[in-house]
Amino acid sequence: MSNQRTATLTIDGQTTEFPIMGGTVGPEVVDIRSMYGKTGMFTYDTGYLSTASCKSSITYIDGDKGELWYRGYPIEQLAEHCDFLDVCYLLKNSELPTAAEKTEYVSQIKRHTLVHEQLARFYAGFRRDAHPMAIMAGVVGALSAFYHDGMDISDQAHRDISINRLIAKMPTITAMAYKYSIGQPFMYPRNDLSYAGNFMYMMFGTPCEEYKPNPVLEKALDRILTLHADHEQNASTSTVRLAGSSGANPYAVIAAGIACLWGPAHGGANEACLQMLEEIGDVSRVPEYIKRAKDKNDSFKLMGFGHRVYKNFDPRAKLMRQTCYEVLTELGLENDRLFKLAMELERIALEDEYFIEKKLYPNVNFYSGIVQKALGIPTSMFTCIFALARTIGWITQWNEMITDSEYKIGRPRQLYIGPNRRDVKPVEQR
Repeated sequence: MSNQRTATLTIDGQTTEFPIMGGTVGPEVVDIRSMYGKTGMFTYDTGYLSTASCKSSITYIDGDKGELWYRGYPIEQLAEHCDFLDVCYLLKNSELPTAAEKTEYVSQIKRHTLVHEQLARFYAGFRRDAHPMAIMAGVVGALSAFYHDGMDISDQAHRDISINRLIAKMPTITAMAYKYSIGQPFMYPRNDLSYAGNFMYMMFGTPCEEYKPNPVLEKALDRILTLHADHEQNASTSTVRLAGSSGANPYAVIAAGIACLWGPAHGGANEACLQMLEEIGDVSRVPEYIKRAKDKNDSFKLMGFGHRVYKNFDPRAKLMRQTCYEVLTELGLENDRLFKLAMELERIALEDEYFIEKKLYPNVNFYSGIVQKALGIPTSMFTCIFALARTIGWITQWNEMITDSEYKIGRPRQLYIGPNRRDVKPVEQR
């Protein structure tokens, strides 16, 4: 007799059993892979609200408790004691680096920060007013045309070099997209700077004068990257896994992730939040907009509050709130109009029974837009920063899938609701 727990499904009096699988923590799952063969039926779950699409050891979220772990480490501890490259190493290798491993890893990444000069010419093919995410999707996808030596996805060494190239080149590609949009010359990477410091240099430096990153702002940007490095099986990560399941090269799958992230319901949320603050305009208008947000018949939506996963306070939001104060204090912007407006919205959301009952707490996007604006990053670049940060999560999830013994091409099923079989009439009879 087996001690395996099972779930029983009864259809028209016929009973079928399916095994129950448990992970380290979190909800158990019912293994329904054999369901169609046993019952002739599929399950129906739009948006994957109750479906685990894979097994993963990378990131864990408990939305009710407001917890986020990378490889078992709480995000709060990582943001406090590690930098972004520590987190990159952790996500890829399952453990935090020793001092020697960190030195070697940083050296590996810095060896790949430059992009091919011909790739740099790709930017000239885009209009100056093109959205930076459109440019990034195109340029990242084009990387596969330049690096044929790392394209065998069945070879771990090839995957490793592709991963390092993506982590190293994304800041360069992102900064170049910004420089192109404003008509300034590209700034080549400086490997004597930190990962975040180098990105700030390529974004804001010019050949006209020396640029030194502000340490407080540099730390803030590094924290933004850390908080957005991975977030379990979200829309863009699932897109990367599905695209990668066909055997597509890593540059193509990351380009697919960028395209998905571009959507306002995903990576564009912090941009939408800042636009909302601009629409409200002044603290005096907050009660009016709070009233509108509660009205089901009003099209206005309060952006930056609540989260599909977190039914408690978003743990990243607490850290971003702290970062927000640090940055605005450093820049003397404590009385900034948008910041005061945001703090009033936050106060109401944490005290108003409507928001408390519906658990509409401020999420990470509520604060990150304000921080990025204070750093000098234009609104159009917010999602690009998100893509830069999330690349390590995407590529780690892809690597995990490729090495999974149960890996196979993704093929979701459907509930067909179209016309029944019918015959084509000759054109003169239609």
